Amino acid sequence: MSAYKTMKRTFIREYKERAPQYKARLIEWSRQGPVVMAGKPTNIPRARELGYRAKEGVLVARVAVRKGRRMRPAVGGGRKPSKGGRFFSRAKSLQVIAEEKAARKFSNLEVLNSYFVGETGERRFYEVIMLDRSSPSVKADPKLAAVASHTARAQRGLTSAGMKARGFRA
Repeated sequence: MSAYKTMKRTFIREYKERAPQYKARLIEWSRQGPVVMAGKPTNIPRARELGYRAKEGVLVARVAVRKGRRMRPAVGGGRKPSKGGRFFSRAKSLQVIAEEKAARKFSNLEVLNSYFVGETGERRFYEVIMLDRSSPSVKADPKLAAVASHTARAQRGLTSAGMKARGFRA
């Protein structure tokens, strides 16, 4: 079995068994801010599947998103029964929201892709692979340069998760 396949299975097993390392990681992430630049990917095989390369200009951000339905601050619009709701399901997935958060925080970077890394009772954590548009190594790589040339990919729903949310992928 290859090294990446072994790492992938280990990551899945840690998640399912709630291994002590996984729990410690989640506790540490919960203490950090909602959008943090991570040094390297937590799940390297998944990151590489989605386009991550260990080179200058390719960065990873970890994003925490609150789980659950969206809550409207107060009921408005009169006493009609149709206006009485306070909890609404989100139109976008939590992964798309995470990508948009990362894109807003790091406006000089472009979102390439993202993947799930863990969840607590309150938050879901995603790692977002981002490209530095001005980096020479990104400009030299034809695949990465093509992606980095598009601006505001996350906000326009051009990432893989964004396309899925818009109905272009099953």
